Amino acid sequence: MSLTQRRAALAARIPGGRDGRRMLVVAFIDKTGTGLWAAAVALYFNYVTGLTVGQIGLLIGVSGAVGIAGAPLAGRLADRFPITRVLIAAQLLRAAALLALLTTDHYALLMLYSAIGTLPDRAAGVLTKLYAARAAGPERVRYQAINRTAANLGWSVGGLAAAAALALNTSAVYQLLLIGNAASYLLMAFLTSRCGEPKAPSRVVATSTTTPAAPLSNPWRDRTFLLFTATEAALFLDDTILQVAMPLWIIHATDAPVGLAPLLLVLNSVLVVALQVPLARFGATTGAARTLLIPLAALFAAGTLALAASATGGRWLAITTLVLAAVLLTFAEMIHATASWELSIALSPDDAQGAYLGVHGLAGAVQRSAGPLLLSAVIAAGPLAWPALGAALVATCAAQHRLVRQGLTKRSLSVPPVTVSEH
Repeated sequence: MSLTQRRAALAARIPGGRDGRRMLVVAFIDKTGTGLWAAAVALYFNYVTGLTVGQIGLLIGVSGAVGIAGAPLAGRLADRFPITRVLIAAQLLRAAALLALLTTDHYALLMLYSAIGTLPDRAAGVLTKLYAARAAGPERVRYQAINRTAANLGWSVGGLAAAAALALNTSAVYQLLLIGNAASYLLMAFLTSRCGEPKAPSRVVATSTTTPAAPLSNPWRDRTFLLFTATEAALFLDDTILQVAMPLWIIHATDAPVGLAPLLLVLNSVLVVALQVPLARFGATTGAARTLLIPLAALFAAGTLALAASATGGRWLAITTLVLAAVLLTFAEMIHATASWELSIALSPDDAQGAYLGVHGLAGAVQRSAGPLLLSAVIAAGPLAWPALGAALVATCAAQHRLVRQGLTKRSLSVPPVTVSEH
């Protein structure tokens, strides 16, 4: 097989056609730029603008709280305007808000610009997910798995580049990392402008003899979907456990070396890159995705038990159980990503898909704000708190399993087409 044929075969395995492949490049660039800036953001505010640790914590906390509104806002806009235009606007606003930080060291302005930047930052995740759902169609689960692989590769590349740059520890380096991230947003906007608008779910057009148009579905009035989103906020804790809680647990409660923490994050990235796409086939249908909640519960239970065991004494026992916990929770992350992606779309009516996915985006945003506080309490409570958290997550999986069944039954009994009168 020639090189051209191999490239064609590889392209054929990626859903969404040429536009889908371009969006994968956008995802890679996005996380590369984010990896550059995430490692330097606190240091930038400290060394370049002269903020104290307390001021930096408040700024990041307030910005994150404001950013929660970005997901539902993006979903609403995507139901009313072409999604590529909304996505381009979000990328340009991210770049503008970031570059604005270079213009001042006034605390109120820094907080304002940071807060403005978090809105499109949270919105971008919902918009790219919605684009993938429309472009990849029935193969959306596989596409999302490939997308997560590309994003993890980008994050790794950006993080490694930032680590090398931060070794210089100068104000100019922090400013260059900021500019590099802003430049990635501009490049993403350009590539997105080259993508075609995917076909959105449409309502059936009726004649004047049909019944009047029904009101659009509203996720804020959909009790089942709101409860589903609430359970999602809990299940997204795997991310904070791996990135925030585990390093703190290593330092404060185990005999493992501190250097194990970054190695476990590398292990997480390697596993996601290697296995996310193969695992996606186990959630290729809505029924299969719902079934994944069962092994997900088992992984949460085993992972939290391993974390508790890591504090029972001994360096090698701690290392072994922490590695086991990282592997189990990484598999939980991958399985939940697959199930969450499919179930959130399956529960979203076609006439308000963007609005529903925007509300679902709140789950991750809320978890990023509340998760570190919850897990700090778990760490402070000691080893027995981990199995208690695991039991709560198992109960959450069971509750979501039931909610999804109810939600899908309700949708199947609803009126299939929504009609719009021509006159």
